[in-house]
Amino acid sequence: MNADAHAEDKPAGQADDTAGAGTGGVPAPEQRPATAPAPRFWAVRRIPAALLAAVVLGGAGLLLYDIAAVRAERTAMRWRTVLADELATRPLDDVWIRVGAVAAVVVGLWLLLLAATPGLRAVLPMRREHADVRAGLDRDAAALILRDRAMEVSGVQSVRVRVKRRKAAVRAVAHFRELDEVRGDLERVVTTGIEELGLAQPPVPTVRVARPPKKG
Repeated sequence: MNADAHAEDKPAGQADDTAGAGTGGVPAPEQRPATAPAPRFWAVRRIPAALLAAVVLGGAGLLLYDIAAVRAERTAMRWRTVLADELATRPLDDVWIRVGAVAAVVVGLWLLLLAATPGLRAVLPMRREHADVRAGLDRDAAALILRDRAMEVSGVQSVRVRVKRRKAAVRAVAHFRELDEVRGDLERVVTTGIEELGLAQPPVPTVRVARPPKKG
């Protein structure tokens, strides 16, 4: 009754403003403000960075120390003379030269991959209602929420849920009711649950329902 009274008190030019409002005063989807893009979270990768920094620092320090010792008219370390002789005398088709080259290429590609990819695949970015606020949801937590929602469906005995970036796989075991009915209810419940998670890129649900295995 209060909503009707407010609508009648508005001028005629504003009568259409409430036409697109949904239940509870929530604006229609076309009237909602556009949300800011939600990029994936980037991993800090402290362990690879620390290992690389330690290796580079140790190697550079050892090499500089040996160079300074040679400049001070001392003998060079044995490892550097042996390494220089091996690199000067071994042919390029030697097995150890190839193994070292392959290892260097693999390590370099691994470092480039770490630098170019965001990582943190277990964290799903959520919709950004404000540009200065970022939120993420762990995939295991999302799977647990969907599993709890799926267990509320009548006829479901057990459920396994795996949530990835683009897919949410739901496998259920139904011990009574028709499988098609259980599958339909599960699809509706899981779809609603994914929408309520508020993810920036909601995964597509795939639902499979089977009977429990026969004993004996």
